[in-house]
Amino acid sequence: MNNGTTRTDGPHGTGHISSPSMLNKVPEITAYFWVIKIMATTVGETAADLLNIRLGFGLTWTSIVMALLLIVALYFQFRARRYVPKLYWLAVVLISVVGTLISDNLADNLGVPLIVTTVAFSVALAISFISWYASEKTLSIHTIFTRKREGFYWLTILFTFALGTSGGDFLAEQLRWGYLNSAFIFGAGIAVIALGYYRFKLNPVFAFWAAYVLTRPLGASLGDLMSQPHSLGGLGMGTVGTSAVFLVTILLLVAYLTISKVDVRPVPIEARGVVLADERDNSASMFEGEM
Repeated sequence: MNNGTTRTDGPHGTGHISSPSMLNKVPEITAYFWVIKIMATTVGETAADLLNIRLGFGLTWTSIVMALLLIVALYFQFRARRYVPKLYWLAVVLISVVGTLISDNLADNLGVPLIVTTVAFSVALAISFISWYASEKTLSIHTIFTRKREGFYWLTILFTFALGTSGGDFLAEQLRWGYLNSAFIFGAGIAVIALGYYRFKLNPVFAFWAAYVLTRPLGASLGDLMSQPHSLGGLGMGTVGTSAVFLVTILLLVAYLTISKVDVRPVPIEARGVVLADERDNSASMFEGEM
């Protein structure tokens, strides 16, 4: 009886079911993914500053409002049966803002040193990865097709944003390396990871998550560089101008992805939808749409 699924054979001869209604809940990793991700992190930095300082909401109220918006966005993201660009990237932008605010609250409201928050979020991220792997035996984003895995995915992303904010601020402000130098440092780190992946066969899952973590402080440094006044080493565009430029660009790219569907990837799953037939992480590609 044909119920809309197709039986195929995996790379090891294991039969599994490919269902067009069961799609991975996250996008294919393409150049668009990295461009939007970096822009989203920049918006997270500038939007938090805009609401907190320019509009006078204060850290506490800004944190409450953005946390509530994130909860609503994640509610609809979890309810979706497939990857929907506008839902996914809305959640990413909001979780970027919330991650930034968590770090800022600890540093500014509670007076926790940036080196302490950087270490604390590094530990939290490590625990998230360990718990995810212990439960699911994979960290590959090809396998985000259950609620549990999606939960681990978004929790991990939250910690990457909080860690990126603390680490970026620690280098740029506390160590006084400046926004431009910090952006070069984090950009160089991503370049080294890409070189390791393409030239020296660095583990693709490790490469992806390492690059993902570094895009946060890179985006934050770029956001500060563009928005901060000249007296502080910035370009003086302001938080409004910087946020507007990047938000419009993100909206245009998401609209393109919604129409073209170039970043939609079906996920083949075993009969009865328990686990993927092939969980080998080395089948993934980091930057070119096979991750």
